Amino acid sequence: MVAPSLRARVRAGMIDEIKAVARRHLATDGANLSLRAVARDMGMVSSAIYRYFPSRDDLLTALILEAYGALGDAVEAADAAAERHDLRGRWHATCRAARDWALAHPAEYALIYGSPVPGYAAPDDTVGPAQRPPIVLVGILHDGLTTGRLTPPPDDELPAPLREDLAEIAAGLHPGMSEALLARGMAGWTQLFGLISFELFGRINRSLPHRDEYFDHQTGLMADLIGLPRPS
Repeated sequence: MVAPSLRARVRAGMIDEIKAVARRHLATDGANLSLRAVARDMGMVSSAIYRYFPSRDDLLTALILEAYGALGDAVEAADAAAERHDLRGRWHATCRAARDWALAHPAEYALIYGSPVPGYAAPDDTVGPAQRPPIVLVGILHDGLTTGRLTPPPDDELPAPLREDLAEIAAGLHPGMSEALLARGMAGWTQLFGLISFELFGRINRSLPHRDEYFDHQTGLMADLIGLPRPS
């Protein structure tokens, strides 16, 4: 492998520094990023930053990809460290990993799961990274089905149009996946991020001081909905 040139290393270092300054702006100003403000904090003339990020949207996309990548890494690592046969344990581990990452990186979480940024449309290359966490859950369900440890609900509980939509999704992930089980898994995953968002954005500040216990209880209810077996 040919080592990167000095020029390439300097450019990569500048990009990393720009993103680090931009993340600090996310923490104080939200997603209302200004390339001029980032350049000013770095002691650069505003025109110089456009050599690295042609627009605010390009910088936002880089930060979004980075955030999705970090969250995906955390969730995948938690699942990989759990006992493979313990479906419920894997679910709890991945849920806690998502929450821990969000609490440690609130600005980045708000960027990818908070309010849409006015005037910004995420490009297609953000779709794959965004799917990494839910793909972990689908993998848990698939493992449960193939080993017989998870019994799917009847598919006829779904409205026909929804079943068609879910069959298309399932075909792209794990052909043969039960549409009704996938629906329950998706319900659990969306509830998970609703739960994290309520905590992170202060919606339960005055009512539930025992956050860890509340989180584990709620994710347990989600596991029940999905049908993940309890330890024997």
